[in-house]
Amino acid sequence: MRPSEIRRRGLLFVLSSPSGAGKSTISRRLLDGNPQLSMSVSATTRPPRPGEIDGVHYQFVDHGRFEAMVAADAFLEHATVFGNRYGTPKAPVLEQLQAGHDVLFDIDWQGTQQLSESAESDIVRVFILPPSSTELERRLRGRAQDSEAVIAQRMSKANDEMSHWAEYDYVIVNDDLEASVTRVQSILTAERLRRRRQVGLTDLVRTLQLRP
Repeated sequence: MRPSEIRRRGLLFVLSSPSGAGKSTISRRLLDGNPQLSMSVSATTRPPRPGEIDGVHYQFVDHGRFEAMVAADAFLEHATVFGNRYGTPKAPVLEQLQAGHDVLFDIDWQGTQQLSESAESDIVRVFILPPSSTELERRLRGRAQDSEAVIAQRMSKANDEMSHWAEYDYVIVNDDLEASVTRVQSILTAERLRRRRQVGLTDLVRTLQLRP
């Protein structure tokens, strides 16, 4: 066996953060630089936003369909966020893992806990923190998308989300975007090299060992 023939099992790469901490930007940069990494497409009951495409950004389903999927155990995780239901369909993710591809998740701490319970050996959890609450609020206001009431709601939710930082494997303070992207990429690279994920490594080592 040659080193190039070593197979690798994929991993579930989770990025969580309060809204406005930079998680979405970091996710896009990771996806652009990693052809073996794809974004998990969640199902949701919320209506599409302008520019969103069904099956690309989300699978948009009604409440009845979502609850039927829950009953059929079709989700790896599911949660309610701001009154809407979100869930990760199980089948496509497991297919990616078996093929040696990695799946990126943009989910909150509740989803991460559920995903950890169902796929503990495959998951890598990264939490993104803002440098300060003042900067977080500035970023939310800079979007010019939300009302004062929504911003206040997001800031309140951020406090709850950040209280779960210790449940993650890695924590990054996003005070510099380029540095944060580099750090998250380094984590992904290192986790891909973990011994348990290199499925054919044992066979390779056997061919390298000297025999009497």
